Amino acid sequence: MSEPGAGVLGLFGGTFDPLHVAHLRLALEAREALGLAEVCLIPAGRPALREAPLCAAADRLAMVERALAELPGFSVDAAEVLQASGAAASAAPSYTIDTLERQRRLHGAQRPLVLLLGADAFARFEAWHRWRELFGLAHVAVATRPGHELKVGAGETALDAEFAARRGVAADLAGAPAGRIVPFAITALEISASAIRRRLAAGLSVRYLVPEAVLDYIDCHQLYRTSHGH
Repeated sequence: MSEPGAGVLGLFGGTFDPLHVAHLRLALEAREALGLAEVCLIPAGRPALREAPLCAAADRLAMVERALAELPGFSVDAAEVLQASGAAASAAPSYTIDTLERQRRLHGAQRPLVLLLGADAFARFEAWHRWRELFGLAHVAVATRPGHELKVGAGETALDAEFAARRGVAADLAGAPAGRIVPFAITALEISASAIRRRLAAGLSVRYLVPEAVLDYIDCHQLYRTSHGH
């Protein structure tokens, strides 16, 4: 068991609207494949590159907290949800660059931080706010499905060039605080939050698609039952 604040820290941000089992499998398998001491899930307050979440930020945070309550090696960072929900909340979106700058302040300059992404998100990386600066703040680990190579690195885009220059393996992550891009394979699970929301809106069961604690919270608060989320 590693000491708190020691070892390589995985950072997994997302809307989590709602958190589902494919999210948890990615986090679990990243921890195993990459040798992470801990994975911290960071629910976004206001996602920048997608539609506004259907569910309130406080509910999305509560579902993540309940799902991870008895899972050792995993934690939740509530700061972005609290900022978005506070009395002085700004309308500014949650940018990954701000998240990583805040995490770097929390954990110091030397602790290795690893931003965990799916392959689809990484393919759109050049659209992210100040994307080139992210490599100075954290490593990037990209989850790929078995048998699917990343469709990045062979072309002539700026992201291809970064990938070719920075590509590493899991063993590289502990040796520097930031800067590597490491692909890793995960179990392919065809589960999406949007499909879960559609099932709930239609009155259908989502058991075994979301953790039991999340299902209980959704049922208790009658979330996603209509187009308004309640």
